[in-house]
Amino acid sequence: MDLQTLTYLVVGASFALYLGIAIWARAGSTSEFYVAGGGVHPVTNGMATAADWMSAASFISMAGLIANMGYGGSLFLMGWTGGYVILAMWLAPYLRKFGKFTVPQFIGDRYYSKTASTVAVFCLLTASITYVIGQMTGVGVAFSRFLGVSNEVGIYVGMGIVFAYAVFGGMKGITYTQVAQYVVLILAYTIPAIFISLNLTGNFLPQLGLGGTLVGTDTTLLDRLNQVVLDLGFAEYTTSVPGSTLNMFVYTVSLMIGTAGLPHVIIRFFTVPKVSDARYSAGWALVFIAILYTTAPAVAAMAKFNLHQTVNSAIATNGDLYAEEASLKYDERPAWMARWEKTGLLQWEDKNGDGRIQYYNDKTKNAEVASKVEQAGWKGNELTVNADIMVMANPEIALLPNWVIALVAAGGIAAALSTAAGLLLAISSAVSHDLVKNVFAPNISDKNELLVGKISMVFAIVLAGYLGLNPPGFAAGTVALAFGIAASSLFPAIMLGIFSKKMNKEGAIAGMLSGLLVTLFYVFAHKGLFFVKGTEYLDLIGGANSFFGITPEAFGAIGALVNFAVAFAVDKVTKEPPEHIQHLVEEVRIPRGAKAVSGAH
Repeated sequence: MDLQTLTYLVVGASFALYLGIAIWARAGSTSEFYVAGGGVHPVTNGMATAADWMSAASFISMAGLIANMGYGGSLFLMGWTGGYVILAMWLAPYLRKFGKFTVPQFIGDRYYSKTASTVAVFCLLTASITYVIGQMTGVGVAFSRFLGVSNEVGIYVGMGIVFAYAVFGGMKGITYTQVAQYVVLILAYTIPAIFISLNLTGNFLPQLGLGGTLVGTDTTLLDRLNQVVLDLGFAEYTTSVPGSTLNMFVYTVSLMIGTAGLPHVIIRFFTVPKVSDARYSAGWALVFIAILYTTAPAVAAMAKFNLHQTVNSAIATNGDLYAEEASLKYDERPAWMARWEKTGLLQWEDKNGDGRIQYYNDKTKNAEVASKVEQAGWKGNELTVNADIMVMANPEIALLPNWVIALVAAGGIAAALSTAAGLLLAISSAVSHDLVKNVFAPNISDKNELLVGKISMVFAIVLAGYLGLNPPGFAAGTVALAFGIAASSLFPAIMLGIFSKKMNKEGAIAGMLSGLLVTLFYVFAHKGLFFVKGTEYLDLIGGANSFFGITPEAFGAIGALVNFAVAFAVDKVTKEPPEHIQHLVEEVRIPRGAKAVSGAH
C-alpha cells in the first residue's frame, strides 16, 4: 500500500476513535463539562494530563529545536519538565483542595474580588490564545505534509476536529479522548526512535543510543556529529549555548514558572475525586511525560545526523565534506525531500549553479571553514530546513517503513489537537464561568452557562485558526511566548495566594497587570505584533534583546519579578486581607484529609 493511502487510513482511524470517545463521554452537566464530574481515576488523569501537556511544541518542535541548538536546546527539557514538578508539588494539591473549577475562580475567591478574577481571565485568555497559535501551527505542519494539503487547509481541518469533540464533549469527552491521544502520540514518538537507534548504534533504547557507538565504527554518535557540524561551520553540538548563559538561565526559569501557571494544565487537577488523587495523578503524569522527554534528545541528534548524512554523503565514508562528490545532486535527492519541498518548509536555492546541495553555516566566523568554502566554489548555504519538520521527517530520512511514517503523522496531529482542546476548554470556562456567571449574570442557569461556554469555544476556535494562519514564529517559539505570559501574570498570583496569607487584592491585581504589561511590551517591541511598524518600538527599549541580552521568549521570568515586586510594594501600603481570608489560606495548606474550603464567611 502506498504511503499516502496508508496515512489517510491511519490518521482517519485515529480521528474516528477520538470522535467516538467524545460522543460516548459527552458532558451532560456543567460539572462534567468543566471538570469531568470530578471522578477521573488518577492514572487516567495522569495520562490525559500528559497528552494535554505534550503539545505540538513537545512532539513536533522540541526535538527540532534541540537539533538546531544542540546543548542549548536542553533549556526546553529542563524548563518544561522542571516546571511540571513545581506545579505538581507546590500548586496542584492546594488548588484541588480549594475545590473550584478554574484558576480565575480561585484568584477571585482568594483575593475576595471580582476585579481580581476578571484580571485573571484576561491574563488566562492572553496566554491560552497565544498557546493555541502554536498548536495550530503544528497542525498545519502535520497536515500539509502527510495529508497532501496546504498549511491553510490543514488548519481548517484541525479546527473542525477540535470543534467536534471539544464543544460537545467538554472536559469529560476531552479527558478520555486525550488518553487515546497519549497512546497514539507516545507510540508514534518512540517506535521510530527505536528503529533509528538500532540502525545507527545497535542500541534498542534511544536514550542509550544517544551515547552509543555508530555501527561498524569506534566513534560515538555525538563525537561524529560534533565533528561534522564543526567542519561545516556550525557550533559544536554538545556544548553550544545560543546567546548568553544569562539568557539561557532566564529562559529556563521562564518556562518553569510559566508551566506552573498554565491554566489548561492546572484545571486537570480539578477532575480527580480527592486531594490525594491530585498528587498521585501528577506523579503518573510525570512518568508518562518522561517517556517522551528522555527520548527527545536522542531523536534530535539522530535526526540531525541523518539529515547531514543524506545531504553530505562523505559523512558515511569520513571523506572530505567539501569535495564535489560529497554534496548531494539536487536531481538525485531522495523522495522525502521532494515531498517536504511541496509544503514550503524545506527549500533549496542553487546559489553557485552547480546543481548540488550545499548545506553549511555561511555566517560562520571559522576561517578554516571559510577557506574551504571558497576553494570549493560555494556561494552560500542553499538548504533551508524548518525546525518544525525534523521529528515528522525523521522516519522518512531514515527510510523507515510506510506504516511508521503514517503513525508519526497521526501522533503529531494527536499532540497538537489534544493540547488545543484543553486550551479551548480553559478559554471557554474562563468566559462562561468566570466572566458571565461570576460577574455579569450570577443567576444564569446551568443550561445557559453551558451554551455560553460552547459559543465562546466556537469563537476561540475561529480566532485560534486565524492566528494559526499568521503565527509570529515556529511552534515551540510561539508556545514559549505563552509560557512567558503565564509566568509573568498568573504564576505569582497563584503562589502568593497559597503561601502568603497577608497578600491582599490590591497587591495581586497590581502585580498581575504590571507583570503582564511589561512582558507584552517587550514581546511586542520585538515581534511587531499588533503594530504596523514594529521595528520602531525596538528603539523605545534600546534595540533587540536590549535588556541584558534577554530574548522576548525568555522575558517572562523578568515579568514575574516585576509582578512579585509590585505586588509586595502595593500590599505594604494598602489594607491587609480580611481575617477569614487569612484563615482560608492557612486551611488550604492543612495536610491531606481535610475537606474543600471556601472563602465565604
